[in-house]
Amino acid sequence: MKSDTTAHLSRPHVPGTARDASVDVIRSFCLVVVVALHALMVGVSVGPQGPVLENALDGNPWFASWSWLVQIMPLFFIAGGFSSITQWRRMQLRGGTAGGYVRLRLVRLLVPAVVLVASVGTGLLILAVYGVPAEIVETAGYRISQPLWFLAVYLGCSALVPVLAFAHGKAGLRTLVGLGLAIVAVDAGRLILDLPALGYANLAFVWLFIQQLGFWLADGWVGRMSGAVRKWTAGFSLILLMTLFASGWYSGDMFSNLNPPTGALALLAIAQLMVFSLAQKRIRRWAEQSSAMSLVGLVGARAMTIYLWHMPVMVSLAGLLLVVPVHLPVPGSAEWWLGRPLWLVAVTSLLVPVVRWLGRCEQVNAPHSPAFTDRRAALSTVSGVAGVVVLLIDGITPATAAVSVTLFICALGVDRTSRTAAKSPALVRPTTRTAA
Repeated sequence: MKSDTTAHLSRPHVPGTARDASVDVIRSFCLVVVVALHALMVGVSVGPQGPVLENALDGNPWFASWSWLVQIMPLFFIAGGFSSITQWRRMQLRGGTAGGYVRLRLVRLLVPAVVLVASVGTGLLILAVYGVPAEIVETAGYRISQPLWFLAVYLGCSALVPVLAFAHGKAGLRTLVGLGLAIVAVDAGRLILDLPALGYANLAFVWLFIQQLGFWLADGWVGRMSGAVRKWTAGFSLILLMTLFASGWYSGDMFSNLNPPTGALALLAIAQLMVFSLAQKRIRRWAEQSSAMSLVGLVGARAMTIYLWHMPVMVSLAGLLLVVPVHLPVPGSAEWWLGRPLWLVAVTSLLVPVVRWLGRCEQVNAPHSPAFTDRRAALSTVSGVAGVVVLLIDGITPATAAVSVTLFICALGVDRTSRTAAKSPALVRPTTRTAA
């Protein structure tokens, strides 16, 4: 694998190992959009039966059309694919192994997750002990756990980067087409055979396909396409998507296409890739001249902490509103919308110090461990994904948190070699600031 990939990198038209400021910018932008969107979804009020914590945007007919613009998870995974393959190739040039790469990703993703899940599980236990109604505690744990689907998917995609990067170097087009055909097959089987559960197979195929688009972006193939071809490709993808929506094949709400993921996200990803590639030069020029790049770097270095903790912060603020004697407008009303700017400011004001304090968890380096073989990496990935799935099934509770943290710790693979290495101050230092 190493020799093949090295040969692939030696082609002058495929740099494949350089960072791109435009990708850093777009990743930070996507994360900000996710946080803002989730903030707008938090609706807290007091109904006839007591406190209500709900998705304020759920069921709004106008939101379906807006979802085509604000559904940026495909673009986030494209940028993630770009960053992942460039990081993996740099590691290869330094003699790194696939197991070492996976261990690095596990530490970066799971150490912050352990802190989050342990903290939330403990907090919910304290609330229950102090007599907070069980329904409120359960709702809080469920709402906080919802965004964690991303962690499970990203863990799996990251673990497969070495394999799929090799496949991309040997047969890039066939790999991409193969994943696309798998998406179509799953969607067809789900609809024709009326097997809704089959759709969850696309948790793998859809996101791996989109990650693979990031590989093509990193290799420069997309940038070498003429502007007209990219515009036509984006337009055709959107027209095909609208046709499939009109025929009833896919939902017109791009967030409904998340659970389970469908081919609609793959088509949207192609359109987003083309539009982003057309704007890359302008974004790079902006990045070179803007003082905001320091903020982009800070967001990138704390990306996983921001993602994991933004929902606990929002739920905590919502709980505070229920305790403080303050007027709560009906979610979705004009009065409620007028209060959203203040709500966004409050969320940001609390999230910033939380991220600043807990962001150090993302800077823990993964000590080299010869015992962390490719087989160990695969088992650790399964353990990490299982730890997230436990939370997604029943939400975060003290019990599920304990199980999840145990699985995460097993995934991190604390063996004798790594414990010895961890004692060395030279090995316990901040990692290079690489986006999650």
